[in-house]
Order: sequence, then structure tokens, then C-alpha cells
Amino acid sequence: MSLIPTPVGDYNPDWAIAFHEGTVKHIYFVAETTGTMSTLGIKGIEKAKIDCATRFFDMLTARHNGEVVYKQVDGFDKLMQLVST
Repeated sequence: MSLIPTPVGDYNPDWAIAFHEGTVKHIYFVAETTGTMSTLGIKGIEKAKIDCATRFFDMLTARHNGEVVYKQVDGFDKLMQLVST
């Protein structure tokens, strides 16, 4: 995945996954593994980059009829839980 430019530096999500139709809920899923589900645990530039990425992926989601999904997760298990439902 390419870097996403933000006002505070380039952002690179931890996971970018494309699925075949019919196997999971979403076709394209991008996730940031933060180690915590609380935004209080994310500070400074990292939080600003994630906030910018959230807005960026919200635009992509709107343009692609919900087929692009961006979520913050605290680990691989949570990621798999989200894409399986």
C-alpha cells in the first residue's frame, strides 16, 4: 500500500486486505493496529495521522458505496472479528 500524505507526515496503515466477493462482509478493508481501542492511548502526531486517515477513508467509502472500510483495531483477532461479521 502506498503512503497517504497528511499535514503531519505520511501515514501507512498496518493492514490492507482485499477479499473475494461472498467470503466476508467487506471487499476492501484497511485497519490500523493501535494496541488500544481507546483514543486516549494514542497521542500527538500518531493520533493526528490516524484522524487524517479516517477522513480520507471516509471519502473513499462514500465514493465506493461502502466497499472500502477503515477501522482501528487493537490486534489481529479484532480485525478478523470485524471482517467476519
